[in-house]
Parts: sequence; C-alpha cells; structure tokens
Amino acid sequence: MKPEFILMLTYNDQTVENALEIFRECKNSPVTHWGFKDIGLPVDQMKELVNEMKQAGKTTYLEVVSLSEQDGLSGAKLSVEAGFDVLMGTVFFDSIWDYLKDKPIKYYPFPGHVHSHPSILDGTIDEIVNHALFLQGKGVPGLDLLSYRYVGNAKALLREVVAATKIPIVSAGSIASFERLAEVKETGAWGFTIGSALFDKKFVPNGSFIDNINAVCDWLKKNQA
Repeated sequence: MKPEFILMLTYNDQTVENALEIFRECKNSPVTHWGFKDIGLPVDQMKELVNEMKQAGKTTYLEVVSLSEQDGLSGAKLSVEAGFDVLMGTVFFDSIWDYLKDKPIKYYPFPGHVHSHPSILDGTIDEIVNHALFLQGKGVPGLDLLSYRYVGNAKALLREVVAATKIPIVSAGSIASFERLAEVKETGAWGFTIGSALFDKKFVPNGSFIDNINAVCDWLKKNQA
C-alpha cells in the first residue's frame, strides 16, 4: 500500500507566514492530510487555518518541535484548543500523555533522542526501536519518526522501527526526492511529511508549489501497488 502524504505548510521547521493563502490556493489538490508547526504564526491565525482545513474535509496535524516538557504540554493544549486531529512531535512526557488521553486527538510523539533546531535524531537504531516499543506500550496510537534527520542510516532505521511496531509510523522531515519516497514506501511506513522540499521545488524544479504537490501525488498514484 502507498504511504499517506502529510503536506506541511512549513519551511525550516516553522510555519510559513502565508500558510492560509497557500492552503486556499491548493486545497483542491488530492492531498487529504495537511499540517503545520506550532511556531511561525500567531495563535488566532493557526486556529483560522485549522478551521479552513477541516471545513475542506482535511485531516489536520500540528507538529511540535519544541523539546521541553513545558513547551510540549503547551503545544498539546494548543492542539486541542485549535481542534487538530493529530498532535505530532514533542519529546514524550507522561504529563502530555495524561493530558491528551481523554481528548479527541491522536498523539504521535518522537521516538529516540531528538535535539537542536531544525531537529536532529541520534542514538543507535536499537535504542530508537526500543524507545518506539516503550511508547507503543504506553498506548500512543502512532509515532513521528525523524528518519531523514537521523545521524545514521535513515532507511535502515525506518525499516526496523516499522517492522518492530504495530502502530502507524510517520517518516517526518527532509524527504526531498523521489528516491526517498521510494525508500519510505519500501519500508512499509504508514505515512510521511513533506514541507520545505515543496517550497524549494525539489520535485519539479521549474514548477509551481502546486506542481510539486501534484508531482508527489502522481508518483504515489503510479506506485501504489
């Protein structure tokens, strides 16, 4: 099965200022999963953007790349207040999970040791797999894996985490080529995010933003088997 494409209106790990304008121009594309980061826009504009996404029938994602417990909890509260469907990211803390357990939102935290901005993932593959299994045991419904932000072999990491777990794994960050799309599909990951690469026109160098979206969608359609 083809992985799900989560389109992030973000560049260098923060939401672009004209995210709402871009969404309005591109909302009729085949992409059904849309999201952005917790930094880059005022809260009222975030809420307006989420509302328009939901009115257009999209599944909405807030990715929190802040790494402290306090910032993660603030991001979780924002995700609920704004009505997102999925909260991605944050370093896992029991306080965040306890807050979200009875809320109508899914929580996909980062497995492994994440640091810096833009985010970097380090540690051994075994350590990250074990942490993913720990988080699965906690009951989280999915994971936000920074595969291509990993300091080691990204494809091997993604393959091992997917194989070891039974929950959706999203490969997030730095997918900027059809080769990496093929790798994500080969591992069996549930989904992937693309943000900066669309703005940098990595898929159609001379095309528009929507041309780059459509190029990814067309690739997925041709390679869905």
